[in-house]
Amino acid sequence: MPTLDRQDDVFILDIGDGENRFHPDWLTAVGEALDEVEKADGARAMVTAATGKFFSNGLDLEWLSGHADQYQEYVLGVHELLARTLSLPVVTVAALQGHTFAAGAMFSLAHDFRVMRADRGFWCLPEADINIPFTPGMSALIQARLTPQTAHEAMTTARRFGGHDALAAGVVDRAVEEDAVRPTAVELARSLTSKAGDTLGTIKSRMYAPA
Repeated sequence: MPTLDRQDDVFILDIGDGENRFHPDWLTAVGEALDEVEKADGARAMVTAATGKFFSNGLDLEWLSGHADQYQEYVLGVHELLARTLSLPVVTVAALQGHTFAAGAMFSLAHDFRVMRADRGFWCLPEADINIPFTPGMSALIQARLTPQTAHEAMTTARRFGGHDALAAGVVDRAVEEDAVRPTAVELARSLTSKAGDTLGTIKSRMYAPA
């Protein structure tokens, strides 16, 4: 389950060491962590990180298949997570040490910045291959955070972007060695802790109002 730690002015949200799929309990735990970050006072920023092979594989399709009657409520919860992260009143950095797929990739896009491992791991929106169309909200998020060309390719071809390709396409902001992913993300976040506050939240909310 996700855990929240604090290193000086930088909160570290560790979302897990498995596939880190969006199980309802996982969504609740992340929401509670965001509550803590948002309610804290003073200069601060947040890094979202994971350990192991995956950053996140997105929706918990196995849980969803057994709880089809809760589909609408579940999708609403995912949308709330993405929207809240997108407009959080602190600078957020996603540290992508492993595979970042589907809603996990969308979650990374909801952060202000992304640092990705350069040599292994993929960032991918596989929906075209697994026959799950993007919701209007998900489409809006992706198109708000990527260039039209990159969004089109990622959404229609399910291309798997390695670290260097993701950097060249503007999907991520840094591509570094494995052991530098989290430290680079923390360093970037620490340099922007003074931006935290209502003004930043308003700027982001208005910037991404359509999404």
